Amino acid sequence: MNTAPRTVSVRVPATSANLGPGFDTLGLALSVYDELEVTALPEPGVEVHVAGEGAEDVPRDASHLVVRAIDHTYRAAGVPLPGLRLRAHNVIPHGRGMGSSGAAVVSGIVAAKGLLEGVVDFSDDDLLRLATEMEGHPDNVAPALFGGLTIAWLTPEGPQHKKLLVHRGVSPLVFVPGFTMSTSLARSLQPLHVPREDAVFNVSRSALLIAALTQSPELLMAATEDKLHQNYRAEAMPETLRLVQALRDAGFAAVVSGAGPSILVLADGPGRRLEAADIVANASDTPWEALMLAVDFKGATVKNTEGST
Repeated sequence: MNTAPRTVSVRVPATSANLGPGFDTLGLALSVYDELEVTALPEPGVEVHVAGEGAEDVPRDASHLVVRAIDHTYRAAGVPLPGLRLRAHNVIPHGRGMGSSGAAVVSGIVAAKGLLEGVVDFSDDDLLRLATEMEGHPDNVAPALFGGLTIAWLTPEGPQHKKLLVHRGVSPLVFVPGFTMSTSLARSLQPLHVPREDAVFNVSRSALLIAALTQSPELLMAATEDKLHQNYRAEAMPETLRLVQALRDAGFAAVVSGAGPSILVLADGPGRRLEAADIVANASDTPWEALMLAVDFKGATVKNTEGST
């Protein structure tokens, strides 16, 4: 392998998983991005520079999640890990249910793909498998990798996905609080068994949600109803669930974004987002940042520059 310095620039979108009823299956890529530059060096060692979200908290050594994802990909390729210089600019909020850990995993895997270009070829299935191995489930990493609306599922042969285009009438709005939520805590509140009628309810709403997001945004209110996970997590984020209910009472298709505590509103038109922002501002005693976003259709991108330092 050529040991001359090679630099890749990576851009990965935020994601919102579940989308209400699509627990661990549906995900949406959003127009908020983490960006990083990774240089492969001939000398061993890891150098990490981080700016933006989480800069005070994330490690600056080989335990950094992006570095671990790069290492995971090199190991899968059977190629020794070179020295690495990582410069990250994080924008995706951490611990808020917008896929920050999935984005970090995807960033490292896509960076490794770029660094190994011409040595090892990775298919989309390879990338999704590697990301799912690290993240544990594919609902966030699939839209981060491929963009758009994704359906992800597990098979004995590995994770699979289907990317769909979202109707242009769908206007995502995310409300981000000042507090965080542990994904592991949120998952611990989920029961192992649910009533049969609740399972059937969510199957019907998940099917309807695909139609609503791709063809019929007017069905989003009914399509985002959930009985599988959100209410079980209410005790861990009561403010989130209270605001979700206030928005839904006002006719907005509001759901918990991922594991929370952020709120995703799938508005049926850009003008409605201002009304939703007013509802949250008037109903909460604590500040919530309103992010008026678009659906990202590209997913993760990588630019490879030979000979950069």
